[in-house]
Amino acid sequence: MTDIQILGITGIPEVTAGDDVGLLLVDAFGVDSFRADDVVVVTQKVVSKAEGRLVHDEDKDAAIAGESVRILRRTVGGMTISETKHGFVCANAGVDSSNVQEGHIALLPVDPDASARRIRSRIQHLTGVDVGVVISDTFGRAWRLGQTDVAIGVAGIDPFLDYRGSTDAQGRTLNATRIAIADELAGAAELAMGKVENVCAAVIRGAAIKRGRGRATELVRPPGEDFFR
Repeated sequence: MTDIQILGITGIPEVTAGDDVGLLLVDAFGVDSFRADDVVVVTQKVVSKAEGRLVHDEDKDAAIAGESVRILRRTVGGMTISETKHGFVCANAGVDSSNVQEGHIALLPVDPDASARRIRSRIQHLTGVDVGVVISDTFGRAWRLGQTDVAIGVAGIDPFLDYRGSTDAQGRTLNATRIAIADELAGAAELAMGKVENVCAAVIRGAAIKRGRGRATELVRPPGEDFFR
């Protein structure tokens, strides 16, 4: 059994447009504290703030429309389920008012995978350690109630653990098992961050990851394989 640690990064100040997220993470966690098997998980809201992706909340409907390529559903209560420009299917195109200054809403980063790569490169430059990076956001799930954090940006790791072709404990060949490890890392990190504790990043240490040039967009099911969209 692998021992896994989830270490919340505390002490990160309120992030504003133009802030260096990688530097903030290193300053808060410690320049000598990172290890090569670490995956740093950062909430989308921090990245969106640093990238200036805030708009006034009176523009919410226009923001949702502008961030969407297709509207899938509208609920009686006013929620929109749409497909974003990234390919994500989510509520209100990821537009959200939680943990942002009064009167504003946050949009998703323009390219979360590129954002993750920049943060990873910055941490490596400052510490000399090559970590993986996941940018997380809170999504609802088809068929299940409640929300969980998933990966919307990935750098330095393969977003999957692919067991296809290997055998299970009874010797049977696995044909379909492909674990979305990036999503699991995002959900695990949320246990250390929470939604109201003002902890916006965490380090996961010891997880079974595969290094690679993965992208979170690889996790999106192609429309041709989606029987419910």
